[in-house]
Amino acid sequence: MAARTIARIFPSLPARRRRNALSRLVDWMALYRQRHRLSELPDHLLDDIGVSREAAEAEADRPVWDAPSHWLR
Repeated sequence: MAARTIARIFPSLPARRRRNALSRLVDWMALYRQRHRLSELPDHLLDDIGVSREAAEAEADRPVWDAPSHWLR
């Protein structure tokens, strides 16, 4: 369904580029959710994983396109 929607929005894009765009969007949405869930953890759980409250908030404030370098392809 989503692939058809992307095809309607960008009809001139080849199918491979549409898949790549959709894949990147899905990755960004997942990264956004992960970062914000990290910032919502209570302090005792952040302490368990060795992350300070400030670091968790800073991570949540990063833009989604600022992904870790190992994500870049």
